[in-house]
Amino acid sequence: MVGDALSVLAIAKLPFAVPTDPVFAARGEGFDDPFLGYAVPGAILRFKQGFGRLIRSAGDRGVCAVLDRRVLSKRYGRGFIASLPPCTARRGPLDDLGPAAAAWLRPVEGPQVAGRRSGRDPLS
Repeated sequence: MVGDALSVLAIAKLPFAVPTDPVFAARGEGFDDPFLGYAVPGAILRFKQGFGRLIRSAGDRGVCAVLDRRVLSKRYGRGFIASLPPCTARRGPLDDLGPAAAAWLRPVEGPQVAGRRSGRDPLS
């Protein structure tokens, strides 16, 4: 099955471009605020692409662990979460990640509803 190749994706830090990169600096010059106007949208796109390697179809299941606190602590972090397709979202201590991921990945009996988002808002 195509979706079985990858079941866990860990994103250690949000995928921002290096601000000292000459290409990044040159492209950012056209914006009043290069960080919000250029860096954040680019990082969100790379974030979505990473998630897309994990979940390629409605029937795929996987765990995406975002370990960068900025996704919750910074105002721009909401854009990263909002960019994802509807999915179950959880937050908690790192020590709980392994058992929670294993429980999520266990086969589920009965019909599955792809794309359900939990009632709990991960950003609240």
